[in-house]
Amino acid sequence: MQSKSKKSLVTQAWIIWLLSASFMFYKYALEVSPSVMTNTLMSTFHISGAELGNLAACYFYAYLLLQLPAGFLIDRFGPRKTTTIAIAVCALGSFLFAKAEILFVAELGRFLTGLGAAFAAVNCLKLIANWFPFRQFAFMTGLMMTLAMLGAVGGQAPLSAFIRHMHWRSAIEIIGMAGFGLALLFWIFVRDRSSSHTIDRVVSSPRLSLLSSLRKVLANPQSWWLSIFSGFAFAPVMVFGGLWGVSFLKEGYSLDETIAAQMVSLIFIGFAVGAPTFGWFSDFLQRRNIVMFWGTLLSLLCISTVIYAPCSSTTVLMLLLFLFGFFISSFLLCFTMIREITVPTLAATAIGFMNAFDAFFGAFSDPLTGKILDLSWNGVLSNGARVFSIEAYQTAFLTLPIYLIIALLSLTQIKETRCKPSYPLPMP
Repeated sequence: MQSKSKKSLVTQAWIIWLLSASFMFYKYALEVSPSVMTNTLMSTFHISGAELGNLAACYFYAYLLLQLPAGFLIDRFGPRKTTTIAIAVCALGSFLFAKAEILFVAELGRFLTGLGAAFAAVNCLKLIANWFPFRQFAFMTGLMMTLAMLGAVGGQAPLSAFIRHMHWRSAIEIIGMAGFGLALLFWIFVRDRSSSHTIDRVVSSPRLSLLSSLRKVLANPQSWWLSIFSGFAFAPVMVFGGLWGVSFLKEGYSLDETIAAQMVSLIFIGFAVGAPTFGWFSDFLQRRNIVMFWGTLLSLLCISTVIYAPCSSTTVLMLLLFLFGFFISSFLLCFTMIREITVPTLAATAIGFMNAFDAFFGAFSDPLTGKILDLSWNGVLSNGARVFSIEAYQTAFLTLPIYLIIALLSLTQIKETRCKPSYPLPMP
């Protein structure tokens, strides 16, 4: 009887994880979707590269604004109630974006999408902490990002093909409908924690205000260094994979838009493979820092080669993009590390703080890239959209290797956790 009850809890835990990770899938599909519509959006709203970057970044502005409150709200009110509303808001933003006739409404739609999406990662990590053993956190987090990156893949080549067979507005409307369906399933099946979950009770503290919770997180210098590393390491994925990579490959490698989108998808496929792999591997080594160091360094070499040493072989290009995504996924271990240095009652707030850095870099990097491209624009238009030269892209993408170098330097300040929590765990 006891064994049956345990199996039931395990099954329930996996169902809850799947629904949470599905929100991550949904979030990333929407996040990267502008990358396959750059020319379409510029011609539809009659905007420049900088304005397109700002439109895409409206998602990150909201994401940044809500990260800290999202973690606090999930810690205070639980994942189920908070995240159900967040998914619905995300879907509503998609509908508004699809219906927009003017730029402001499109920006508002992207802003609402980012507002809801701000809860996705924090929610999933909180539920992993509440439903799975501590020792499985790194692997389950990696598995979460596998599904998330498959969402990013879906927002690339499949969405590009989808748009070719119907209007982009119709495609985004369908995605919005799917979001409302996910919100309903989340409300029906998700519960905040397992009945056998004891960690929160053992290391719990009185309920704190947002300011008090944040003060406790900020008091630890490691929270800052881990967040700085996370922001700089992940930004190149969003700049290249989330918005400008498809148009760069079209210009620099003379590829069709659908083929270029398929190429960029390899970044997210590599990330999907690498995330659980590095989670397992770091647990096996009982080391986090060395894995993140080599992963970041090798990703730096891969993306620099793609941008500044274009090769004639499509196969080599595909391999480099896959390896860039594979190696940079090692940065995800910093989420496990911040979990290891933070008590569970503050876990979502700490993760929200770290996610805020990712959103911050995304919020200004897309418009910055667009602005640099505009400054290098030679006046060429195609169907009302600006066409940028390969030299312009290479100049604008200088930020990517710089970001990764700064990430490597910040790693020198991060203390190895040896895969152990800094607070006592309950006896099994």
